[in-house]
This record gives sequence, C-alpha cells and structure tokens, in this order.
Amino acid sequence: MFKKKDIFFKTLEEMADIIHETVDRFATYVNGDLPNVTAFAKEMKDFEHKGDKCTHIILTELNKTFITPIEREDIMELIKKLDDVLDGIEACASRFEMYQVTKSDPYIRNFADCLRRCSEEIKGAIYLLSQKKLLAIQPHCVKINELENEADDLMRQGIKHLFQNVKDPIELIKHKEIYERLEQTTDSCEDVANTLQSIIMRNS
Repeated sequence: MFKKKDIFFKTLEEMADIIHETVDRFATYVNGDLPNVTAFAKEMKDFEHKGDKCTHIILTELNKTFITPIEREDIMELIKKLDDVLDGIEACASRFEMYQVTKSDPYIRNFADCLRRCSEEIKGAIYLLSQKKLLAIQPHCVKINELENEADDLMRQGIKHLFQNVKDPIELIKHKEIYERLEQTTDSCEDVANTLQSIIMRNS
C-alpha cells in the first residue's frame, strides 16, 4: 500500500502514464487516413477527462495534507503543466473533427512522433521524481527541450509548405491551425521540463 504522503507521486505517475497512452494513441491514429474523426475526438476527450481526475485528486489531497514530499507549489505547478499537455492533445483532436480533416500529412505525422517522444521523456522524468532521483531527471528535460526546438522547425517548414502548395485558402487555414496547435502542445511539454528543472534546483 502507498503511504498517505505518497498519493502525490502515485497520482503524478498515473498522469504521466495517461499522457503517454494518449499521445501514443494520437500518433497511431494520425499515421494513416483518419476514418472517423468524431470517434477519435471523443476518445481523446475521454483521455483528457482521466487527466482531470488526477488533477482533482492532487488538489483535494493538497487541501487535506499538511506535509508533502516536495513543495506544495511545485506539486500544483507540475500537475497543471501535465494537464496542459493533455488539454493540448484534446484540442488538436477536436480540430480534426470541427474542420472535418480526414487525411493526415507528413507534418502532422512528424509532430505526432515528436510528441510521442516527448511523452516518453516526461514519463521517465516523473517516475524518477517519485524515486527522488532528481539529478537523473535532467537528461530527460534536455531531450524535451531539443524536441520542442525540433517542433518549432517543423512548424516553420509546414507553414512554408502550405503557402507554397495549397491553393484552397480554407484548407490552408485548417492545416495551419492544426500545425500551430500541435506545436503549442510541444511548448506545454517544454513547460513540464522547465517545472521539473525548477524542482531539481530547489531540492538538490
């Protein structure tokens, strides 16, 4: 059984698992054509609801617990940043449904792969945090920062490609927003890394 104070690490690990599962499912789905964008958007929304439950558990426990394993503000900030990643994925999926985008493209697939790799680094870092192996978290944070830079380059290339090759302005607008949403989600992953780095600095 987990001790009472360990509910925070347990829930953060659960949140990291949900993010990894969500992004993995997202990346698998956009790897080909998008046969049922409505079902896809609903599935991503269901994952986001699971994340909301983790956030609720953390906030409830913070209100009940006097002594926490790391600073209360750090726990709160970390769960918020993790939740932002899930919100970003759900927002991306909802755009496929709203705009009825039923075909993927190389840029969307590369963004999804980038996010999948980010989610793997986040999961690894959160599990190390639970073990209080703080210095071992640093390489994961560095990798997430590198992946975010990769996504920045990908967005610039993708938007350049749209303006050079897509003649239908509506299609251009749809894809441009999806690219931007995907890139913003990698920004959210970087925010998780930055929060973890702050925790390392305060606790090492």
